[in-house]
Amino acid sequence: MILGEFLPEVFLMSFVQLGLIEELLKSVADQGYITPTPVQQKAIPLILEGKDVLAGAQTGTGKTASFTLPLLQRLFETHDPHQKPRRVRALILVPTRELAAQVYESVLTYNQHLPLHVEAVVGGASVGIQTRQLKRGCDIVVATPGRLIDHVKQRNINLANIEILVLDEADRMLDMGFMPDIKEIMALIPKKRQSLLFSATVPNAIKSLAAQLLNNPVEVEVAKQNATAENVAERVYGIDREYKRALLSYLIGSNNWKQVLVFVRTKHGADRLEKQLIEDGIRTAALHGDKTQGARNKALEYFKTGKVTVLVATDIAARGLDIDNLPHVINYDLPQVPEDYIHRIGRTGRAGSSGEALSLVCPEEAWSLVEIEKLLKRQIPRVADTGYEPVSLKVIDAPKKNAPNKTTGKKDLRHSKKPAARGAKPADSKRSDSKRIESRGQGRSGSRGKA
Repeated sequence: MILGEFLPEVFLMSFVQLGLIEELLKSVADQGYITPTPVQQKAIPLILEGKDVLAGAQTGTGKTASFTLPLLQRLFETHDPHQKPRRVRALILVPTRELAAQVYESVLTYNQHLPLHVEAVVGGASVGIQTRQLKRGCDIVVATPGRLIDHVKQRNINLANIEILVLDEADRMLDMGFMPDIKEIMALIPKKRQSLLFSATVPNAIKSLAAQLLNNPVEVEVAKQNATAENVAERVYGIDREYKRALLSYLIGSNNWKQVLVFVRTKHGADRLEKQLIEDGIRTAALHGDKTQGARNKALEYFKTGKVTVLVATDIAARGLDIDNLPHVINYDLPQVPEDYIHRIGRTGRAGSSGEALSLVCPEEAWSLVEIEKLLKRQIPRVADTGYEPVSLKVIDAPKKNAPNKTTGKKDLRHSKKPAARGAKPADSKRSDSKRIESRGQGRSGSRGKA
């Protein structure tokens, strides 16, 4: 097949120049992509050369394709169709099930014209099904660390033939305490391998991890560290904690928002807010770590298709969510880790689209706001009129040593609060019912998924 038969001229001057093979170019063209993103332009040629890469790239920059495309090409170039069963030659480690599903689908999408096989190994899914698929053999495994170690201990998978290792969202892995699991996995794979580490932020802890895992890595930096997207409008609403829910309902209803991702700190808080918003007439679903994989898939599917207006999520559950053109992100609770603010609002304003990120901040969270703004090296604009009595977000004393992200709770940080005569306007009717969305099945070569 001649490339010009399926690729427009402008496309030939972009992805082709990265050195990708015809089969991958066809898959990229099928997705309608024309120009590679900055991280793809920088990372793909380096990975094709076999170099180890440490890449810092914000979400929504095309980083998944930046390692998936060259990984597939390098495996295909040495693919032995007579090898039975197939040996696992590439391992992609991710911190959450949702991110695993996203990466898995991307591999399927770009692999559709290649003969390679990919499997996903995550918690919350059937161990028996995963075992049967792994026993049949595959070339690539996308996995969360805990479930992968389970399969290793049960001798369902052999990591002795790994040629390429990818750690995606490495900063989140550290935050979630996966370092012991990562070290255990590292001891099982060959030292002579190509290693790729991708992270939205590259703090010293990530550089230390890279020093342990990578061999003379090339650093790729496509986004200013600790920076948010310029096309995301950020604002802070100073408000007493007890009025947050009413303000949230009012903002959604009065503006007729149709798709809002709301972040809370705890699983209990997610369930409670879900129930309260439903009582306000807003179709809502919750997403957190205590949900079954089927329930998590259903909540996300309902949100993506508009069956629910609001998705209330914790940080762990929301990492890796890939939602096109998400217009609104709300920090109902500020995150405990300042860097998570960047990850949260990175869910909107993706791929050049505009977005809005609002934070409902009570006096008890004033110190968390200070830490976030210190990280950003700027102040987030405040909303002067919230419709409620003003509250002070000024921090007088630093928090206690054991609670770095909480204020001291002194009474002088609080003001009298009276709600304005403003009611919460219901945004939608009751939650619609729909057929249960089952857990994702595991795919083989040639299966098609979303990018």
